[in-house]
Amino acid sequence: MDLYALARGPFAWVALSVFVLGSLFKILSHVFLGKREKILYPAMTFKNSLRSIFHGIVPFGAAYMRKRPVFTIVAFVFHCCLFVLPFFLLAHVLSWDESWQISWWSIPDSLADKLTILVILCGVFFLVRRLVVPEARKVTQGLDWLLLTIVMLPFLTGFLAYHQWGPYKPLLILHILSGELLLIAIPFSRLSHMLLFVFTRGHMGSEFGKVLESRDW
Repeated sequence: MDLYALARGPFAWVALSVFVLGSLFKILSHVFLGKREKILYPAMTFKNSLRSIFHGIVPFGAAYMRKRPVFTIVAFVFHCCLFVLPFFLLAHVLSWDESWQISWWSIPDSLADKLTILVILCGVFFLVRRLVVPEARKVTQGLDWLLLTIVMLPFLTGFLAYHQWGPYKPLLILHILSGELLLIAIPFSRLSHMLLFVFTRGHMGSEFGKVLESRDW
């Protein structure tokens, strides 16, 4: 079995299993920790939690977003593309259909190409920001550079492979492997904020609204 077959077969199953099990562990441990340590969740309320989550996902819905408009726009574009491309890219949908006979609507390749370019440009923005903005530079560690590389590599290699700018088969294999590495990294790194966003925003909204009698946006 060659590396391409391994990447599309056993390695994909391992990555998906680690992602699912790791994500479940991360979420459940977070929930049970909150129930056990009352100081973490002193006054959870549905109203305040929902209000905080809403303001956290709406562009410029919170004060910290309005204070950094450029960063806010780039961050929202980046996260939207991160969601749309893996799930609605035609090649990915066809792979799911081929492997598990599951298919859904896909976006045109021309649009996917533009969104991929946006992701790459956003990644460059985050890289430069960590180098030149003092507040970001002070808190940046080696792991942050590694995580940015892990996030960007699937999109960069996918873009290069699609346009055949380089050896196609090695780039395709690297694209698949880097995507699997990203899946594995999500539950065990700072990327887990995508799993815990609802919980953290809910906690903050409840604490600010019920305990401090103020708003967290």
